Amino acid sequence: MPYLPEPPYAHGTVPAVGVLLVNLGTPEAPTARAVRPYLKQFLSDPRVVEIPRALWWPILNGIVLNTRPAKSARKYAAIWMPEGSPLKVHTRAQAQMLQALLAEHYGTGVVVEWAMRYGRPTVEEGLAALREKGCDRVLVLPLYPQYAASTTGSTYDAVLGALTTLRNVPALRIVKQFPDDPGYIDALAANVREHWAAHGRPDRLLMSFHGVPRFSLDRGDPYHCHCHKTGRLLAEALALPAGSWLVTFQSRFGKAEWLKPYTMETIERLGREGVGRVDVVCPGFVSDCLETLEEIAMENQAAFVAAGGRGFHYIPCLNQRADWIGALAGIVLRELQGWVDREADVASQEAAAAQSRARALGLGAAR
Repeated sequence: MPYLPEPPYAHGTVPAVGVLLVNLGTPEAPTARAVRPYLKQFLSDPRVVEIPRALWWPILNGIVLNTRPAKSARKYAAIWMPEGSPLKVHTRAQAQMLQALLAEHYGTGVVVEWAMRYGRPTVEEGLAALREKGCDRVLVLPLYPQYAASTTGSTYDAVLGALTTLRNVPALRIVKQFPDDPGYIDALAANVREHWAAHGRPDRLLMSFHGVPRFSLDRGDPYHCHCHKTGRLLAEALALPAGSWLVTFQSRFGKAEWLKPYTMETIERLGREGVGRVDVVCPGFVSDCLETLEEIAMENQAAFVAAGGRGFHYIPCLNQRADWIGALAGIVLRELQGWVDREADVASQEAAAAQSRARALGLGAAR
């Protein structure tokens, strides 16, 4: 197969280390026309829908893609920001803030880019941007704290698939998960505490994670365990008494059994039982998106009130919190051990690169 052209190279250039943040994805606009190709790409991934193609393909193309885009577009329109999709806005900002923080220690030696597993910028485009900036080593950081085959596993597929198109393949590392990272847990806890300091405390705190089919747990996916580990550590950080918090799962799709308890059913039950106020935080999402801003903050709030509940608060995701960006930097630096050195002498590196260029030119190199 033909390989993509290599970016221009100059002898003596100090190679950089690249960091690629990858989030799930988003359509380009809150319209049915834009949502349809995004949904097709997403729901065509065998990691996402583990149904035999012969059964799923007629359903996807004959029913789902003819009915769901318009419904999803209306939901996206309800949460769309002036700058675009919330998920894209927050992910881009996180990459920019992480780049600025890392530059304080490494200058231009560490380069941060971002990509979406579905939609744009694609994983291929993110890797290409790092190659253009001289990165010969790449750390991929999927922005999913809890590993699932349908999210992080799918990101592996996209990254490794993109590398098959390259002649000069970079060294690669991929962060698999960080459900118990201390900085991540501390940022979650601080976010909740600040919300409660401003708005008071609830009768129940729900930690709602994105759902996956139940059979994924039975087949060995660690996602369920990771979610409960994050929930337990967050509850401990907040010193919550037993019975005051719950781990639930949202975004169920189709008729199959998914991980339980379901967030919506739990919300409705708490409303019927007379629980006055419920707060919901979504630790599995580091950026606000359709699943948090529309499904939780709008749909679940309406369901709670309709069931008899009085107070409902959605606690925003980590987004651009400084403590979260610091935690993200901590994860990156831990994973880059051996590739970067906080105490590296940049001047010495540049001098060595100049000597390398001189030797190459002396041996007849063209550039």
